[in-house]
Amino acid sequence: RALEWEGLFEGRVVLQGTSVYIIPCCPSVCYCSCHYLSLRPHTHGNYPGNYPTMTQQPVSLPAKLINGGVAGMVGVTCVFPIDLAKTRLQNQRSNHQVYRNMMDCLIKTVRSEGYFGMYRGAAVNLTLVTPEKAIKLAANDFFRHHLSRGEQKLSVFKEMLAGCGAGMCQVIITTPMEMLKIQLQDAGRLVAQRNVAVLPALRLGGARAVLSCSYSMGPPAPVRRVSALQITRELLRTHGIQGLYKGLGATLMRDIPFSVIYFPLFAHLNALGKPSGEESAPFYWSFAAGCTAGCMAAVAVSPCDVVKTRLQSLSKSASEEMYSGVMDCFSKIVRKEGPAALLKGAGCRALVIAPLFGIAQVVYFVGVGEFLLGQSPFTLYGP
Repeated sequence: RALEWEGLFEGRVVLQGTSVYIIPCCPSVCYCSCHYLSLRPHTHGNYPGNYPTMTQQPVSLPAKLINGGVAGMVGVTCVFPIDLAKTRLQNQRSNHQVYRNMMDCLIKTVRSEGYFGMYRGAAVNLTLVTPEKAIKLAANDFFRHHLSRGEQKLSVFKEMLAGCGAGMCQVIITTPMEMLKIQLQDAGRLVAQRNVAVLPALRLGGARAVLSCSYSMGPPAPVRRVSALQITRELLRTHGIQGLYKGLGATLMRDIPFSVIYFPLFAHLNALGKPSGEESAPFYWSFAAGCTAGCMAAVAVSPCDVVKTRLQSLSKSASEEMYSGVMDCFSKIVRKEGPAALLKGAGCRALVIAPLFGIAQVVYFVGVGEFLLGQSPFTLYGP
């Protein structure tokens, strides 16, 4: 009506649910229908009067941070045992295999360390996954919002650019979190490897080896209980803040391609489930799209994850080689264990990432953060 008073518009405005439809009388004038429009006072050119114009509400970062944090905590609680199996399978060498597969790893972990042994390092993840996932999802949303100005739909390149920005932002939290988590998760594997190291000697060493082992074996070595706080203090004392960011390059190599693949793929898969251009996809479709995109992205960057895990493992057995950097680690793995070793734990990683991001997208689309803050992502209000 205000536009009609100013002589700028002829037609009618239809409010239907959360959508505002502008239907001009002149067929040559085309306006797009938009969700959750904000009516704001605006002064236009020579017209002194304020009339409402339609602009999209800015992204609510606090709500996105809460959404990402809640999703991360729920997801990690559900899939952490599989993540532990992934770390141990990636770290074991082909000539010193303690675990045959994921189920064998979990069964042996429960037998030797108890049920809660599968959750070694979970406290670190639950503490840091909130800012980590919050930054990842909020950064992607932030970059998409700013890259989409003046465009109704982002190009694939801009979607990948937004994912790249999200991946670069998240490593601030991801690198120290992974560093601490890997030390705690891998402690049980090292103990199990030491406990089975005498078996070849028993088979090949003859009576002398059997006699010496009978005096030296004793009870199985217990898993040394080290807290994340102790590891942090030791790293800061010996290496400074750089100690917590060991493997930063490998983490970037993993997380940036992951985000570049995941976010555009999810956006396109999720768009297939929309009943129409103005409606959101249902929750089950968002969950399935998040799982599918996460699974494909996780498998694609699995070699980088293996390299990162090996570089960030501080405790190694006597037979395990040291690595000087990303390329040295990559070349030694391929030369000594074969190219297939770069895909160790790929299935576990897919099983971890798929539900993790599926849950994240459902929480994100439900809008838990908006509900807790008493907001909605976009609001409709008058002048």
